[in-house]
Amino acid sequence: VIKVFKMSSILSFVDHNKLRFTNYLLLPFSAVFFILSQLRVWCYKVGIFKVSQAEVPVIVVGNITVGGTGKTPIVIALCRYFESQGKSIGVVSRGFGGEYTQDTLKVTPLTDPRECGDEPALIAQQTNAQVVVAKRRNKAIKYLTANHQVDIIISDDGLQHYAMGRDVEIVVIDGIRRFGNGLLLPSGPLREPVKRLKSVDIIINNGSIVEGEISSQLNP
Repeated sequence: VIKVFKMSSILSFVDHNKLRFTNYLLLPFSAVFFILSQLRVWCYKVGIFKVSQAEVPVIVVGNITVGGTGKTPIVIALCRYFESQGKSIGVVSRGFGGEYTQDTLKVTPLTDPRECGDEPALIAQQTNAQVVVAKRRNKAIKYLTANHQVDIIISDDGLQHYAMGRDVEIVVIDGIRRFGNGLLLPSGPLREPVKRLKSVDIIINNGSIVEGEISSQLNP
C-alpha cells in the first residue's frame, strides 16, 4: 500500500500540465540529467561504450516516461503474432519488483511472480515464449541464445538500455497522461526528450488516437 501511495504521489507530481514552484526548483537537476544522459548516448554511438549485438533480431518495447504505459500487453500481442507465424520467441526483462538474486532467472508459467516480477510471469503464462529476467538484459539475451533456439527476442522495456543492440524500437505512449508537464526527470516524467520519438520505428498510443500514432486496442 505504501509503495502504491508513493508511486501515485510521484505520478501526480510530474504528470500534471501546470508547472508548480517545486518543478522550477528541480529544473537545474533536470538540466544535469539531460546533459549526462545525452553524453551517455553519445558514448554508445561513437563506440566509447560497448553495444552488445545479439545473434537474432531484437525488438524493444519501451517508453520515454516513468510509470506504466501498457507495454506488457503489446509484448504479449507481438509474441502471439510471431508464434502464429511459426517463430520461436524469447522475451527478456529486468523483472522489476522481483526478489530473485541470481544473475539470470528462467521464468515459467509456474514461477512465483514475487520472484520474477508480475510482468514476466504474465508473459510466460499468456504465451509460449522463453522468458528470462536479469538485472542486465544483455545477460538475459546471452542466456537465451545459449540455451534456447529462438528466432526473435523481445525486450519488455529497455529503450534506454543502449548497451543492448536492437533492430526495432517500439514506443508505447499513455494516451491520457502522455508526456505530463513535458519536462525531464526529476522535474517531469520524461526519461528522454520527446524528440527521441523521431528516431523510433513504431509509436503505439495506449489511449486516444493522434495522427501518426497506432492506437492500442483489445479485441474481445
